[in-house]
Amino acid sequence: MKVTRNGLLAQVSAAHLISHLHIMTLPALLPLLPGVMQVGFVELGIAIGVFNIVTAMVQIPLGFMVDRVGAQRMLLAALLLGSLSFGLLAAMPTYTCLLVIMALAGLANGVYHPADYSLLSRGVAPERMGRAFSVHTFSGFLGGALAPPVMIGVALMLEPRWAFAVAAIAGLLVFALVMPGVGQALPDQGNADAPRGDQRPLATPVASLAILILLFMMLNLSTGSIEQFSVSALVGGFAVSLPDANRALTVFLFATAFGVLAGGVLADRTERHGALAGIAFALAACLAILVATVPLSPMMLALVLGATGFLAGMVAPSRDMLVRAASPAGAEGRTFGIVSTGFNLGGVIGPILFGFMLDQGWYTTLFWATAAFMGTTTLIVLLQEQRKSSHTEVKPIEAGVN
Repeated sequence: MKVTRNGLLAQVSAAHLISHLHIMTLPALLPLLPGVMQVGFVELGIAIGVFNIVTAMVQIPLGFMVDRVGAQRMLLAALLLGSLSFGLLAAMPTYTCLLVIMALAGLANGVYHPADYSLLSRGVAPERMGRAFSVHTFSGFLGGALAPPVMIGVALMLEPRWAFAVAAIAGLLVFALVMPGVGQALPDQGNADAPRGDQRPLATPVASLAILILLFMMLNLSTGSIEQFSVSALVGGFAVSLPDANRALTVFLFATAFGVLAGGVLADRTERHGALAGIAFALAACLAILVATVPLSPMMLALVLGATGFLAGMVAPSRDMLVRAASPAGAEGRTFGIVSTGFNLGGVIGPILFGFMLDQGWYTTLFWATAAFMGTTTLIVLLQEQRKSSHTEVKPIEAGVN
């Protein structure tokens, strides 16, 4: 049966769900792993950093490979490698093995953004691109949101190694789902013509790439602190129980996912994607300050973090539209590969920085840092919006990413 473009979106989104489930598997288990592996938060932060260092190193060359070799082949390889990596960690749950596995999983992770966005950019009409990006991003956040309850639940019922096994099995199931049909809705060629009505530059200015890399780094630092370390901070410094803290994080992650869907609708209704993202993140920064300064009941904590996540999620489709607007047609893989390294730079800096804060007992500082990174992100997206507007009538004369 021929795969429809909606089928393509579903399959790519399923792969994106697994990518975020794998990204969040280790962070979700952070409250339990120091006792299991006999290491501190800094050591675990280093393991997360290894994941992001490897992804940052390979993502650009993998982006070029996506455009040349084929996005669907690369996507299937990433699903298989990531799943086998967590399966190996389930068999040998030691810190040394964890470092090796995080490197392998980081290699797999380097494929997802270039491959996913390459397929979607060529398989979806421009007028529906914001919503398509939002569904794709929603699935990723959904995978991340499922990680804390699933991984903690399995670890508490059995032991942490079985949580790693669940991550591996989930990836293999999606690999089996995606393998028969991904990419059949359109030819897998990197230099496809832009769809009718899709006006994009022939080259991406270096300044725009630099701003977008910085944007992705700040986005990671802004939300990674909450996703990876808020539970430990709330339990250690805010007298919040582990179940209540984990519940608040789960609300944050699910609200982020639904915020993405709302952001996708808005992204298709406006050209001012930077302004939309800036407003949403400025409000999210205010809520992070509220968590740092005001004692909140477990219910209020979940509501405030939920609202923070919803606002952060609204930013994602506009972020993707900003990147796509700067990408030449046929070069989506390498453009998203380049700018997504910002995520991994933040993923290297953040876990070590936030782990150090927790080891020093600076629990409140974690949320102040979150607010500061969100404020910086607001300024960056407004700057990129201004650059996009000033270059609307000007197109570079050279092809490719300069």
